[in-house]
Parts: sequence; C-alpha cells; structure tokens
Amino acid sequence: MSEKATSNNRIQLPEPTLRRLPWYMAYVSTLRASEVENVSTTRIAEALNVDPSQIAKDLSFLGIRGKTRIGYQVAELEETLSNFLGFGRSHNAIMAGVGSLGAALIADSGLQRYGLNIVAGIDINPQIIGTKISGVEIFAPDALKELVERFKASIGVIAVPFESAQSVSDSLAAAGIKGIWNFTPSRIRVPEGIVIANTSIYSHLAVMYNRLSALGE
Repeated sequence: MSEKATSNNRIQLPEPTLRRLPWYMAYVSTLRASEVENVSTTRIAEALNVDPSQIAKDLSFLGIRGKTRIGYQVAELEETLSNFLGFGRSHNAIMAGVGSLGAALIADSGLQRYGLNIVAGIDINPQIIGTKISGVEIFAPDALKELVERFKASIGVIAVPFESAQSVSDSLAAAGIKGIWNFTPSRIRVPEGIVIANTSIYSHLAVMYNRLSALGE
C-alpha cells in the first residue's frame, strides 16, 4: 500500500476526503498502540461516526483496499496514511507573530509528530526579539528572508493581529515561503503558486455558540 499512496500524494483529493484522512490515521494509531492488528471499515465508522462506504471510498483514493473478513492491516494503514499526508516528513516553518497563540504553537510538541517543525519565530515586539521559546529563537521581521534561506523553510504560520495579516502574508511570500497556515480571521490573498490553509478559531467558536443558542444554552 505504501508505494501506491506515495505515488498518489501529488494528486489533489477532494477537500472533505483530505479532512477525514487524519481522523482515520489518529484512530488507527490508537489501535496500533493497543496492539490491534486488523480493523474493518465498520469499526472505524462506529468510532468516528462516518459512513463505512465513505471510509472505503476515501481510502480507495490512496489505492488502499481492505481484505474480505479481515479489513485493513493496522500498522500498514497507519504508515500509508502518514506517508500520504506528509506527516512522516519534516516541514520547516517560520512562526509569524509570537503572542499567546504563536508562543503556544511553538511550544506544542505535538505538531512535530505531524511533521511541522517550527524553526524560528518573528515578531515586532522588542521585548520578545532575541528570546527563545522551547529552544526556538525569535527574530525581528527584517530577518525573515535570511531565516527562510538558512532553515530551508517552506511554511509560514501566521498568528498576528487581524490588521497585519495581509502584509505579513505578502512578506512571507516574498521571502520564498510556499505554504501559509493562517490563524487570523482575515481572508488573506496570496500569489499564484502559494498554498494557503485557513484555521479560524473565531469561526469555529461562532458555529458552536450558534448551535448552543439553538439548544437554549
């Protein structure tokens, strides 16, 4: 399975499928830790509340098919998903904005387990510049291009105030960053050839508050 998934990881999967694959990987990782050898789509479906046929379809995009009455071999499935999703490779990243959220992301060792290696941070606060967070040094913004080149960083993580998001994104792109993970509520624009992923904490909060309101909370 691994070779098939590796050859497929350059194709563009439907976004809903891509969002579900990490769920499957996280679940089979817990099974592997419990020394479970095989798992069926039915068992995965019950654990994750996803239709079994949808799971089978998602995995088929990677060329993964289970065996009748046996299902999927857990260790192999975990490895294949990890390789396909890029979690098994290290991706160097620059943290732009080292306030409470940025500092927390730098200190989050869990991100490294999923292949994100934050190698440096940049911030305009002179009290932060020159300090370290979990061994990661914080620099002034004018060091950005040199940092991208020195660390061969391909990803920029943005956790700056809303009004600064676009200018910081522009600076990251100009410095050679190819992928931007945006934690601000701003819908930033990027040049062609730059990949962007938006993670709006505020949007998710708004959805939760709305659903709670509908329940009378």
